[in-house]
Amino acid sequence: MIEKPERYKKLIVTLSIAIPVAVAALFRLKLPGYDFSFLPPIYASINGLTAILLVTSFISIKNGKRARHELINKICIGLSASFLVMYVLYHITSEETGFGGEGVIRYVYYFILITHIALSITVIPFVLFTFSRALAGNFERHKRLAKFTFPLWLYVAVTGVIVYLMISPYYK
Repeated sequence: MIEKPERYKKLIVTLSIAIPVAVAALFRLKLPGYDFSFLPPIYASINGLTAILLVTSFISIKNGKRARHELINKICIGLSASFLVMYVLYHITSEETGFGGEGVIRYVYYFILITHIALSITVIPFVLFTFSRALAGNFERHKRLAKFTFPLWLYVAVTGVIVYLMISPYYK
């Protein structure tokens, strides 16, 4: 349990701003000479595993398995962090891949991609505040916020896999 969770509010807000800003800044950086082309299927798999674990966590807490729920959510946070590192590493060492689909599928792809990106930024403070409330033992507030966090995080994880599956034929 953490004491005085309000102390962490500034840290969570700072991280929620710093992470997307750092990712955007790093995307402008290119480090040629490295081949991390093997990473997209790995980080897509991490998104898929995160989605499965989020559903498992939800089922666990509904069945009163609080310790399992807590462990799974800690794993999900670790998976999301490792996804982010691999995603950035791939993008700073690789050329941009354009989506080659045409017609309606192009609009579907960009809708999924844009909502995925927007919600992946939005979910950061939700995850961190939900997690900090649980660590503080404030389970009522944790539960109220988790009702929003869970579907957002699940959407981001699932659409991450969908985006990968849709763009993977166009990787060079």
